Amino acid sequence: MIVESSLTETRRIVRAARGRGVLIGCIPTMGALHQGHVSLIEVAQWECGFNVATIFVNPTQFGPHEDFTRYPRTLDADVEMCRAAGADLIFTPPVSAMYAESAQTIVRVGGLAEVLEGSHRPGHFDGVSTVVAKFFHIIEPDRAYFGQKDFQQQLIIRQMVADLDLPVEIMTCPIIREADGLAMSSRNRYLSVAERQQASQLFQTLLLAEKLAAESTLTPPEISRQMADHLSSVAGIEVQYAVIADAVTLKLLQHRSNPAVALLAVKVGSTRLIDNQILRFR
Repeated sequence: MIVESSLTETRRIVRAARGRGVLIGCIPTMGALHQGHVSLIEVAQWECGFNVATIFVNPTQFGPHEDFTRYPRTLDADVEMCRAAGADLIFTPPVSAMYAESAQTIVRVGGLAEVLEGSHRPGHFDGVSTVVAKFFHIIEPDRAYFGQKDFQQQLIIRQMVADLDLPVEIMTCPIIREADGLAMSSRNRYLSVAERQQASQLFQTLLLAEKLAAESTLTPPEISRQMADHLSSVAGIEVQYAVIADAVTLKLLQHRSNPAVALLAVKVGSTRLIDNQILRFR
């Protein structure tokens, strides 16, 4: 496995691999890796002949009051996890290589990027779509792997790829959860013991939504209210949103229809967590 920070050398290595006739996989990450990231690398390793994991804490997707400086940097441990999972190349560019001082261009997706996370974190998805577009231009992957946990993000990347005619197939892989159902996230390490117990109620809320979608006649707004009520009943949880939306457009559903997804965002103490669950209305 190669660890490389140079854009030019990364391009050369990947193009040499492509010359051998293999598919190129890309797994964009911000480091602080966990088993969820590992699962993406493992799927890519199964499907593609050469795989590039990026480790880059992207400053443009953090808001002014968010945790860029606090975000964990664990490069040595990340490299070992990538090696064990079967990555061929780790691309770890410096900020100065990704964003020149003279840079003036951003990639902005409208609509999908303006709701839910977009309304709570203005500018966040501009940073995500810009850096992912840059990675795609540098690495030129055939497939790129994202986790379902960031459901809105993978929809936005799909939209960007379609709109810009980028020759990349976006692969969305299942959420990897802890034993109590909490979705694996780099931010889980911020939780205290008590907060960790409170956070387990996110998955219980999603299971409630899944059950009501499958077994009741409640409308999506009624199920959303039950989700919010359940979360609000847990001391220490501040609900930012708990909704049921169309799983393609993210428009809030008023009537029972598929495909649907339950999405929520909360603060547990000072830590912001998101999660989601695909629903099937009967």
